[in-house]
Amino acid sequence: MNLTILPIVEGQSEVESVPILLRRICHQMQASNIQIARPFRIKRNKVVKTGELERAIEQGIRDRGNIGAILLLLDADEDCPATLAPELLERCRQTKPHLPVAVVLATIEMEGWFLGGKESLRGVCGIKPDAVAPPNPESIRGAKERLSKNMEHGRRYLETDDQPALAVKLDFELTKSRCPSFDKFLREVQNLINLIQGK
Repeated sequence: MNLTILPIVEGQSEVESVPILLRRICHQMQASNIQIARPFRIKRNKVVKTGELERAIEQGIRDRGNIGAILLLLDADEDCPATLAPELLERCRQTKPHLPVAVVLATIEMEGWFLGGKESLRGVCGIKPDAVAPPNPESIRGAKERLSKNMEHGRRYLETDDQPALAVKLDFELTKSRCPSFDKFLREVQNLINLIQGK
């Protein structure tokens, strides 16, 4: 049985940070036999086009090999997650019907998760020691800019540099209590892990 999860993501920063989140979930579940493949990157505007997501799945599996499950993680941006996610999930399943698949759309953008768990990120990447999560963090447009405002000494949020470091320290319990899409992310990944372990 192949015990490797292939993440499909949209940005270079997610290529670095999403495996960190996935390995932390594996560690919490004591799933040391699960491997995380290097994420396959596809631009957000391509995913919604017919054939592009399907090509990304085929190429990601071909390039990485021995894939047992697929996780598609994107920012919802302007789209309604409740509408787009099922459509993308069905396309994934039609492409590889024998593989477990999960699709998660971060509400607006993934940085909303870091806003939601901000207290756990104090002192990381210059986040101020008194930083507090805003109400409804996932509803904020411009989450990247909001993170910059919470940094000391004129620092600003740099996705590729900061996102992996924030992913290491993000408090999962705190974040899922404030960010429904992060809660869904955790549940979907846990389910994938259980499925490929045969549980």
